[in-house]
Amino acid sequence: MSSILAELTQVLEARRAADPTNSYVASLHEKGLNKILEKVGEECIETVLAAKDAEQDNSKKDELIYETADLWFHSLVMLSHLNLGYDDVLDELKRRFNLSGLEEKASRMKEQ
Repeated sequence: MSSILAELTQVLEARRAADPTNSYVASLHEKGLNKILEKVGEECIETVLAAKDAEQDNSKKDELIYETADLWFHSLVMLSHLNLGYDDVLDELKRRFNLSGLEEKASRMKEQ
């Protein structure tokens, strides 16, 4: 799984340095974090709506996958903009692996 993420990360990094008039990713970076976050939020909403549709109609699961891919893509652009990567997220998931969800949530509440 992470090989496709590694390949995508390489492409995103190359496009980050590209001409913004020729690269969607470069244009997002040029517009800054607020624009990137706007896209993440938009894709999040579209993913939620697609999930609701897929729950009602199995034939719409492809739309959910498509929207989730868009959400992941824009999330990777966001991470890249902040000099982070998918591996940082995978490390966090690995850290949580042997914790129950309730324990993990409780530990976050103590930190606040």
